[in-house]
Amino acid sequence: MKKITFTPRMLLTTILLIMGVIIAAVPKNTTTPYKLSAEQILDEIKSGTQYLEPEQIAQMLVEKDPYLQLIDLRPQSEFEKFNLNGAINIPIDNLLSSDYVDVFDQDIKLNVFYSNGSSQANEAWMLLRQLGYTNIYVLRGGMNYWAEAILNPTPPSGLSSNDEIARYNFRRAAGQTLGAEGLDSAPSASSNVKTTKVPAPKPVGKKKKVAGGCS
Repeated sequence: MKKITFTPRMLLTTILLIMGVIIAAVPKNTTTPYKLSAEQILDEIKSGTQYLEPEQIAQMLVEKDPYLQLIDLRPQSEFEKFNLNGAINIPIDNLLSSDYVDVFDQDIKLNVFYSNGSSQANEAWMLLRQLGYTNIYVLRGGMNYWAEAILNPTPPSGLSSNDEIARYNFRRAAGQTLGAEGLDSAPSASSNVKTTKVPAPKPVGKKKKVAGGCS
């Protein structure tokens, strides 16, 4: 199958279509004060600053970082079967409910969206950026990549660099500490993970509360 290469124009068109759906679904008094242009959204997508790597999240979980708030976008039935430690469940269909305004409109925690892959988390991120929220991120690769990178990392080859070996050792230790056999198990009180600290984004200043929202 021929691989499709998305040009900036194609990406911009896609963003415009998605934003059109977003604007139609959200009350006018909610979107008007905060609406970003398609070009602004495109610039952020191209920069990739919305992504946090599994290693960053793993380290924050191991250290029980109080600023981390994982948000599972999957249906409740999937969330109850397994989830990342400490995550809360906000199914993507309920994302605009006024019940969750306080979850997003705060300057204490880093809200990190995840689903099975990255698509739904990116949609949620784009939606809330459209509403003006800034303290939001996406777990790169979602649960699928988390299982591959943290719970079952591939051992390095004999030709691997020291950095690759150190990364594998961190992933393996983090997976053991967080519970490779149960994603929803509590982090161990003691950790043998020793590696260079992965810098995490810092909370941003509190935004003006977003009015409205769909129930």
